[in-house]
Amino acid sequence: MRKKILQAILLAVAVTGLALGGPLVYTTVLLVEGNARAQLQENAARVGDLLDEQYAKTQSFDLNAIAPAVAKDAYVKLTGPDGKISTLRNQIEGGKITATSSIVPQGTVELDISDSSMRSTQLSEGGLVLLLLVLSVSIGTVVATLTARRLAEPLQHVAERATRLGSGDFRPDARRHGVQELDALAEALDTSAAALAQLVTRERELVGDVSHQLRSRLTALQLRLEALAMHPEQETAAEAGAALEQADRLAEVLDELLAAARAARALSAEPLDLATELPTVVEEWRQRLRADGRVLRMKVPDSLIVRATPARLREAIGVLLDNALQHGGGTVTLTARTGEGTAVIEVTDNGSGVPDELASHIFERGVSGHGSTGVGLALARALVDADGGRMQLATARPATFVIFLPVPKPDDVLAGVGWRAEPGPR
Repeated sequence: MRKKILQAILLAVAVTGLALGGPLVYTTVLLVEGNARAQLQENAARVGDLLDEQYAKTQSFDLNAIAPAVAKDAYVKLTGPDGKISTLRNQIEGGKITATSSIVPQGTVELDISDSSMRSTQLSEGGLVLLLLVLSVSIGTVVATLTARRLAEPLQHVAERATRLGSGDFRPDARRHGVQELDALAEALDTSAAALAQLVTRERELVGDVSHQLRSRLTALQLRLEALAMHPEQETAAEAGAALEQADRLAEVLDELLAAARAARALSAEPLDLATELPTVVEEWRQRLRADGRVLRMKVPDSLIVRATPARLREAIGVLLDNALQHGGGTVTLTARTGEGTAVIEVTDNGSGVPDELASHIFERGVSGHGSTGVGLALARALVDADGGRMQLATARPATFVIFLPVPKPDDVLAGVGWRAEPGPR
């Protein structure tokens, strides 16, 4: 984008420079030549006047008497009334400029000077104009570069924001660019992000509710059928056994459908190295916590590979860090380690913790003890669940949230190979 904008502006600057610069240089050259010829013509007219005065007094011409009035490098050729030709100084070799003036009673005087001085002036004046033109184009190029950057960076940021939104990063972005149209687009993306976040949360809640209700009903149905399968009448017991078999198959189909749904949601998941991914999130939130006088520490193994969607993981951890910033206190610690077939990420702070009445409902949508919307934790849990992981509140005091993520293969998890532990507060 920046390259295309820059090319368009530079093309406009170049066309303008050529359209104005060429005629301007040509006009300068002609102007210098015109001035030189006009000055020589004035000199020729003045010499003619002197010769007229001389002839009126003596009825003859003496070119040596008028020599002080003639340019030192000029050649004078006088054609008298009788056709006689008189000259002053040597003829000009090479290029020259000529001016002619009439004398009384009849005849002409011709002045010739070398054009070398005029050509030198043309070259210097034309070069100066050309230099100014190059300077103008250079300034235009700098302005074009800055303008292209100013236009391209907001567009790139909006494009990246749309890409993150499509990959599951629903965090609002407060950055604005001072361009009305781009700011309106950013507002629309934030609105869409909020709507998609609620949609993802509702989808997870719906799937969970439907799964729970179906399982409960199937379990109840299977228990009733098992009781009927023990009925004394053989025919009734046989029918109950067949129905129980169908119920078991239905339970298997339900498990397969739920597994397929989870696999479809986790389709964008990819192997991620937490030692590379988490520092990026930490640096983003460290500045916010530091502005509040608090510290964010990180402890991550040198190599811990998980399977997750980058945007979803950043969003989920961002929600936990924001929750620690808004509702927690003291130092916030983010730790990653290996578990039993999973990777475990913990976010804890030294605040007052989660109230007892909220602990069991903390991930439910709309539940909040501090006047917030109560959507963040529900959304974070839905995003982690979408990648085949799970999130839970490990301890209420201090508040410790845990994310369990699948690993691509057991052999890919290099457990216990060093720790990337950060130093104390910066």
